[in-house]
Amino acid sequence: MPRNVMLKNTQWSYWERKQFLSKIDYIIIGAGIVGYSTALQLKNLHPTSKIMILERGMLPSGASSKNAGFACFGSASEIYDDILSYGEDVVWETVALRWKGLQALREQIGDSALQLQTHGSWDLFTSSELETFEKVLPKLDHYNVKLKEITGEENVYSVDKNVQDRFDFEGIETSFYNRLEGQIDTGSMNEAFYKQAIKEGVKVLFGCEVLAVDEQQSNAKISTNIGDFEAKKVAICTNGFAHELLDEDVRPARAQVLITKAIENLKVEGTFHYQSGYYYFRNIDHRILFGGGRYLDFEGETTTKLETSERLISALTELLGSVILPNITFEIDYTWAGIMGVGETKKPIIKSVSPSVFCGIRLGGMGIAIGTLVGQELAELMASSS
Repeated sequence: MPRNVMLKNTQWSYWERKQFLSKIDYIIIGAGIVGYSTALQLKNLHPTSKIMILERGMLPSGASSKNAGFACFGSASEIYDDILSYGEDVVWETVALRWKGLQALREQIGDSALQLQTHGSWDLFTSSELETFEKVLPKLDHYNVKLKEITGEENVYSVDKNVQDRFDFEGIETSFYNRLEGQIDTGSMNEAFYKQAIKEGVKVLFGCEVLAVDEQQSNAKISTNIGDFEAKKVAICTNGFAHELLDEDVRPARAQVLITKAIENLKVEGTFHYQSGYYYFRNIDHRILFGGGRYLDFEGETTTKLETSERLISALTELLGSVILPNITFEIDYTWAGIMGVGETKKPIIKSVSPSVFCGIRLGGMGIAIGTLVGQELAELMASSS
C-alpha cells in the first residue's frame, strides 16, 4: 500500500495550524520572481503582517527557475519589430521598464548572489537575414539616443561583423552588439530570494497546488490539494499558469532548453539572440545552454505541460552542431522545458481582480527583467487597497 506522505491540513497538529492556517494576512500563489518580490515588498510595507507563499511544486514550477538566465532588455531587431507592431512610445516605455526592473533585481538580490556577468549580447544574422539587418542599421543611432535617455549610457548598440571569427560560429554574416546586457545564475537567484523570504518571516509552503480562489465576504478562500486556506488578500503570481485561476489575456508559452556537457576551451562567452530571438544561447560553466524554436510549433507549445518536445530538441541540437559549435564535438547533458506567460501585448497585468484577489502576470518572457518591479507594484496595490 502506498504511504500517505502528503498530509491534508485537516490532519495537522495545533502547532502546524497555528503557524500555517491561522490569521493569514496575505497569501502569494507562486514562488517565482514576482511571488517572492511581492511578499518581500509587503513585508517592507507591513512588517508585522503574516505572509505565506504557496508553490505547487517541490521546486518552483514556472519560468523563474527554468529560464536561460538572460539579463536582457531588448535586442536591436526586437525593438525594430516591436516598434512596427506597437509604436515608438509603447516600446520605449517597455524598454525603460525592463532596464529599471533589472536594476531593482540587482538591488534586491545583489550582483554577487545573482552571479551577474556583463559580457554583452549579440543579435546574430545569417546571409538570408541581411535584409532585416539592413532595415535596422539606419535606426541604430536613434536607438542609442533613446537608450542613453533610459540608461545614461552612450553607444549601447554597435555593429560587430567579426562575431563569427571571435566565437567560431558558422554561417553568421554580422551582428548587432548590446554592451549592457548580461547573464545571471538562475538557481543562485532563486536561492537568494528564498533565503530573504525566510529571513523576513515569510512562510513558504512547497507541494501545495492551488485549485481555486474564491472571494468571500471579507477575505479570500484558497482551495488546494492539501486543503483550504483563508487570507485577507491573495496575489496570483503564476504567470503562464494564471489561466488556470483567472480569466485574463494571458496564455502559456512553453520554451524548450538543452544544455551540453562541459566543453574544453569553449570560446563562446556572452548571450546570443538568433533568428529574431526565436533561438537564444549562452555560456555557463564551460557549457552551452540553448533554447527556443517555439515558432516551429506554436500550437503545441501553447501548453502548461512541463514536457520536452522531441521535434524542437532535435532542431536545437541540429543548429547547435551546424551554427554554434560547428567544429567541436559535444554531448547533450540534459533537456527541460519552462512555461512563460504571453498575451496580445507585452505589458504585464497588475490589477485587482476583486476586493481580496490581485494578480501580477503576463511577463512576456521578460521575467528576469521586470519580475521584481511587477511584484513590488503589486504589493503596493494590495497594501493600499481598503
